[in-house]
Amino acid sequence: MASSRRPQVKNDDQYEALRDKGMSKEKAARIANTPDAGKKGGKAKSYEEWTKEELYDQAQNVGIEGRSKMSKDELIKALRKH
Repeated sequence: MASSRRPQVKNDDQYEALRDKGMSKEKAARIANTPDAGKKGGKAKSYEEWTKEELYDQAQNVGIEGRSKMSKDELIKALRKH
């Protein structure tokens, strides 16, 4: 059974704006939890510049299985596929 609880989010304002646009709770939370998601102009760091911990957290946010055993390069590849 699906939970009616709101997902944990890091950027409440962005989450609410995305929900107002009709996005699902899960998708809005995923976007609101992505580092630099609200910035425009390609300012986000490339995955190669992220730490392994940041990559792991992102993989967890998007639901990539087997992430705990992945190397940094494997996490990058999995995130790009997702």
